[in-house]
Amino acid sequence: MTLDPDVTLVLDMIRLAGRPPFEQITPDEAREAYMKSRAVLQPEPEAVGEVRALDAPGPHGPIPLRLYRPAQAAAGPLPALVYYHGGGWLLGGLDSHDVVCRRFANAAGCVVVSVDYRMAPEHKFPAAVDDSAAATRFVIAQAADLGIDAGRVAVGGDSAGGNLAAVMALMARDGDLPPLAFQLLIYPATDMAMTTISSQTITSGVPLTSGTMKWFIDHYMQNDADRIDWRASPIRVASVAGTAPALVLTAAVDPLRDEGLAYAARLEREGVRVTGVHLSDQIHGFLSMGRVIRAADTAIDMMAVVLRRALTG
Repeated sequence: MTLDPDVTLVLDMIRLAGRPPFEQITPDEAREAYMKSRAVLQPEPEAVGEVRALDAPGPHGPIPLRLYRPAQAAAGPLPALVYYHGGGWLLGGLDSHDVVCRRFANAAGCVVVSVDYRMAPEHKFPAAVDDSAAATRFVIAQAADLGIDAGRVAVGGDSAGGNLAAVMALMARDGDLPPLAFQLLIYPATDMAMTTISSQTITSGVPLTSGTMKWFIDHYMQNDADRIDWRASPIRVASVAGTAPALVLTAAVDPLRDEGLAYAARLEREGVRVTGVHLSDQIHGFLSMGRVIRAADTAIDMMAVVLRRALTG
């Protein structure tokens, strides 16, 4: 498989840095290493029209949010993207995805609200789901005060965040959340069983391997029953019909590749309008590596065009 030369450079940088795989260190050490890598690999943050700190009431206390308004905002209420960050339900937060959220806000011309949900291992499943749902309800309920059009709200996220966005779209379909206009699923985790070919064969040489993903899942899940709960494994839900239109982006060198492709195929099979984008020369997590991997900006701009059209018609 031929990789983007920029990806090869990132992999060389990781090897030279000598960072051990996350599964060989503690969660706290992994969090520190993750944030250090973001500082090296992410570009400088874009200027936006407004950045505002918010708190949403949650089932176990306030949930920190960060709202971004685009630099060139149209008059009146704007469409919005509620964004759940990646990091294996264990790493990251508002700061780790600040650059990505700013880029989406400007490129899509929408408000972006980033959600700092509780994470494992301190807060196992379904804490992240509960917080994400509470934050989404808050954004839509407070839409008028936030300058958001409540009828044009999308959910999105990368990796673990893509998992949460898929679950939010299913909850909205079922009436457990207000209706949503779109779901943006970026290399999403959709099945905790890890039985696909990609989840078994991508075992070394990249930041996210099968072993690392298993480590994340083991920290997130409380027991085996949780792994087949559709709120953890959305591909196991009885039906995906009736969920919001979707964009599903997958990368070839990614343990989550096959389950992302399978989820996109199932959405299409059950009548959901899907834009599927597969990048055969990319690795999991490349979106947060835009300082080195130039395709990150290209991918965000492409997804932003689809998102803008979905939210503005």
